Parts: sequence; C-alpha cells; structure tokens
Amino acid sequence: MPLRLLPLLLCLAVCTSCTAQQDQSSNKESSPYTFKTPSPDGTGKYYMGREISYVMGHLAADWLERPEREREENVSQAIENMDIQPDERIADIGAGSGYYTFRMAREAPQGKVFAVDLQPEMLALLQQRIDREDIGNVALIRGSESSPNLDTNSVDLVTMVDVYHELSYPREMMQDIVSALRPGGRFVLLEYRMEDPTVPIKRLHKMSEEQAVREMEAVGLRLRENVGNLPWQHFMVFEKE
Repeated sequence: MPLRLLPLLLCLAVCTSCTAQQDQSSNKESSPYTFKTPSPDGTGKYYMGREISYVMGHLAADWLERPEREREENVSQAIENMDIQPDERIADIGAGSGYYTFRMAREAPQGKVFAVDLQPEMLALLQQRIDREDIGNVALIRGSESSPNLDTNSVDLVTMVDVYHELSYPREMMQDIVSALRPGGRFVLLEYRMEDPTVPIKRLHKMSEEQAVREMEAVGLRLRENVGNLPWQHFMVFEKE
C-alpha cells in the first residue's frame, strides 16, 4: 500500500468512528426512557420520572373476575361515566379477561368493541366467552408492546383500566392510540389513585392525576375531566388537542 494513502485511511476510520458514536449518542438522547436499578415490582425502566411496573400475567385472570370487584371499584358507575353511545366503536386496551369489554359491548349493540391484549392466553379466554355466548360485536386484536394495532381514525372511544402503568412503551403506544381516535374521540384512563394512601394497591400500580396529565400531554391529549365518583380509581377523560 502506498504510504501516501495511510493518512487518508486513518482519517476515514476516525470519521466513521465519530459518526457511529454520534449516532449512538443521538439515539440515546432521543429515547424518552431511562434505566435504573429496579425497585420491588418495578422494571427499572422509567418514563417521565415514573417507574414502569411489571405486567400482570394471564394467571391473574381470576383476580380480574373476583366477585367483590363491583363493590370495590363500582364498575357499573365507571361504565355509566363512559357515556357510551349505541353505535360507537370502542377499543379496550389490555382487555384481559374481558371484565370491562363485555359490559361495554352491551352498551353499544350497534357498535363494536375491539378487545386488545398482548397475551394470547387472555385472548383465548375472551374467544371462549364470545363463542359460548354468541357475542357478535366484540372483535379480538393481538397488540404489541408498542402498538394496539388499530387502524387510523377507526374508534370513537379508547379505554385503559389499570393497564397504562404497565406499558413497556407508553409513548409509542399512546401515539398510536391518538392516531386511532376519530376526530372528537376520547381516551378514558382508569388508574388507582396515587394520592390516596388508603387505596390498598401497590405503589407502582397507582398513578397520580398530575403524572397522568403530564404523560398524556406529551402525545397531544388534554384532560377534559377527572370524574371523582369511584371508590379507588381516577376516571380521567382525555381529548385530542
């Protein structure tokens, strides 16, 4: 190799290394997530100062269907708060065993409820009930960690009941949800109240209104109201800005 080419090759190598380092630094800076040592029940992954909790697995389906849930959470009141119209298209994100899904479906007989869940075991439970009761207005969607896999401008109402705090990629998930909402659509978020120490739920499975508003504003959602008539949960209604 001619000696006169060595300086040029060295220069190219240095430039390539610098570019790679700049790209890695840029990707790191652009991520909305940070990582620390996990706390109990936590993942060690943080979003806007909040540690993301572990996901409740399908083995906890019985807890979702516990007989005392209506008394503890006043689910009937929560459904009433949603003001569901008979022909609305609704997405229940993290539908789980369908405790809310099928109740919402009864309120929208001419509409449709999309039950979105990441776990195939949960979707199998939902399908069993759909088949058993011949329910025609519930459709199942396998979501991913970062997307509900809903079509753009396809739903009037999106709900998340005690699910949001577990999302591994809340920014990406919510961006896709905002895209899926039709003009005038609303996002209803139920989370156990962080502000109330008497709510018998682990800390990482609670959220404050202040934190929820901060995270929703980051994706273009504005708090319309927080209905304060549930025993343990915030009932927050958000709209597109």
